[in-house]
Amino acid sequence: MMTFSVRPYHPGDEESLVALWNACLPRDLIAPTVFQAKVLLDPNFDPLGLLLAQEGKQTIGFLLALARRYPLFSAGLEEQHGWITAFAVHPAHRRQGVGRALLTAGLQYLRARGRKLAWFSPYAPGYFTPGLDAAAYPDGLAFLQTQGFVTAYQALSMERSLADFCYPPEATAAEERLVSEGIVIRPYQPNDLWPLLAFTAQFFGGDWERFLRQALGHIVDGEWPGDVVWVARESEEIVGYCQHTGERFGPFGVREDYRGRGIGLVLLCRCLERMKGKGHHNAWFLWAGERAAHLYARVGFHEARRFHIMKRET
Repeated sequence: MMTFSVRPYHPGDEESLVALWNACLPRDLIAPTVFQAKVLLDPNFDPLGLLLAQEGKQTIGFLLALARRYPLFSAGLEEQHGWITAFAVHPAHRRQGVGRALLTAGLQYLRARGRKLAWFSPYAPGYFTPGLDAAAYPDGLAFLQTQGFVTAYQALSMERSLADFCYPPEATAAEERLVSEGIVIRPYQPNDLWPLLAFTAQFFGGDWERFLRQALGHIVDGEWPGDVVWVARESEEIVGYCQHTGERFGPFGVREDYRGRGIGLVLLCRCLERMKGKGHHNAWFLWAGERAAHLYARVGFHEARRFHIMKRET
C-alpha cells in the first residue's frame, strides 16, 4: 500500500500544481498566470478548499472545492450549492485510494460550510470547463459515477470556421419580417445600457451579468467598439441580445416568450457577420444546451466537445 497524505494549499504549491494539472488534463492545459487569475484571485477562493495529495514531497493529486462567499449579481450566494471545478490524480497513482481521499475531503469541506449539493463543475465566474468531458477523461466519469455523482444535464462546446460564412437567406427573410413586426436588431448604442442590464438580470442573471458588465465597461471606456454587443429591441424593450469577445461568441439569449420568431437566428448571424468583417477566422463557445445547439448547427457550427454536468449530495 502506498502512503500519502491530503493537505490544503500552501503558497509555493503553484509550480507543482500546474505541472500535475497539465500532466493529467491534456485537453485543458493551463498556464501559471491563468491558474493565478482563475484560482488564487477568485474572491471565493479559500486555501482550505484547494486540496493536495502528496506522497513524500511529490504532489500526486489535487481537488479544488468552492463555496460562494460573495454574491454573483442576481444569483446571490447560492447557499445550498458547492462546486468542484478541478480534480485529478497522476496516472501512476490511480486506483490506490488517492482520488477517493481527495473527494471525501472536498465534500467534507463543502458540508462544513452548509452546502447540501456538490456540482461538477458549473461554477461562475471561475470555471475551466462546464463539466466533465467524458470523451477526453472516461476514467474520470467512471470514478465520479462510482462515488455517487449523476449527470444532471449535458453541455456542448461548438465551433465553426468563418471563412465560408455568408449571411443566410433565411436570416434575411426573418429580419425583414421582424422589422415589419416592430423588432429591430442592431449593434449596441448608449441608450441600450440600462435596459440591457435590466433585461439580463431579469431573464438570465448570474454570470451573464458579469460578462455583459465587463463588455459594457470596455465599450464605455472606448476600448471596444459597440458592435461586440448586439440587441433585439421592440420599441423601448430589449427582448434578446448576444455578444462576442474576440473569437469567443456569447452569452446569447432571447426572452422565452419571444422565441421561435427568428430573433435568435438574426442576432447570431449579424454578430458572426461582423466578427468575420473584423478579421476573425473562427467562432466558438464553451457551453450550450441541446436546444440551442440545433440553432447553431443550422448556421454551420459543429460539436467540438461534450460535457457532463454532474451532482451529488454532500
